[in-house]
Amino acid sequence: MHKHLIPVIAVAALLTSGCFFTSQQTTTPNKPADTPIVTGTKSSTTHQISIDEIKIADPNTILERKQVPVLCYHQIRDWKPTDSKSAKDYIVPVETFRSHMKMLADSGYKTILPDDYYAYLNLGTALPEKPIMITFDDTEENQYLIAAPEMDKYGFRAIYFIMTVSLNRPKYMSKDQVKKLSEAGHVIGSHTWDHQNVKKYKEADWVTQIEKPTKTLEAITGKKVEHFAYPFGLWNPEAFPELKKRGFKSAYVLSEKRDSSDPLFTIRRIIASGYWDSQRLHKNMLRSF
Repeated sequence: MHKHLIPVIAVAALLTSGCFFTSQQTTTPNKPADTPIVTGTKSSTTHQISIDEIKIADPNTILERKQVPVLCYHQIRDWKPTDSKSAKDYIVPVETFRSHMKMLADSGYKTILPDDYYAYLNLGTALPEKPIMITFDDTEENQYLIAAPEMDKYGFRAIYFIMTVSLNRPKYMSKDQVKKLSEAGHVIGSHTWDHQNVKKYKEADWVTQIEKPTKTLEAITGKKVEHFAYPFGLWNPEAFPELKKRGFKSAYVLSEKRDSSDPLFTIRRIIASGYWDSQRLHKNMLRSF
């Protein structure tokens, strides 16, 4: 099974340097590769460790590091007359999405992936000067047909949080499409089986909503699934140990405050609203992070 390997160069120096981003790179961060972290490439002089070997930093260290802007998209399609006013927040018209991606590229942003962010939060590993993470929820097929080709123009890669009940259904992604996204360098994460509120889970729900979907996604991609997004962005501290014992390294919420005791399982995102043009998106990114 494929495992991401993370090059760590002079980790001790990084740990004492505090919170920083750097533009010193030896590889192109947006190109799919076996080593997604941007601090170096595989070589005989670079120590390689897997994400499983990273020692988790104390919460205060993680909370003190500068947050990376993380965008959350749902549907990428033009509005319909039947779409409600509130629904349009989650439906980004095609040309609006294209303008978002162009703005990010023109502004010098480089996409990172969850393993990159995880290493940075724990170790202080270097990131691009202007990092950005792009995420997608709910498995809509337009994320594959429209968003992925548009991101590819700029070498952007994203994480797709998959709701497995939808796989192979009309208007949703197929298993083959999910596999192709993974092979193209995107990351596949979990978004439960059928989008039930994590705060309401009973014991059996962790098997139905987390364990079985994780195995499904790992069978599709041949890779470990280690990052999770809470449905509706709703979470509680009781979920943290349940996710950890099922192999998850991090979990993503929405724009609310992070948990002070376990910020890795409350990583913040903002919804990229369908009402926002590229200028407003950028303004909200800067304000929120």
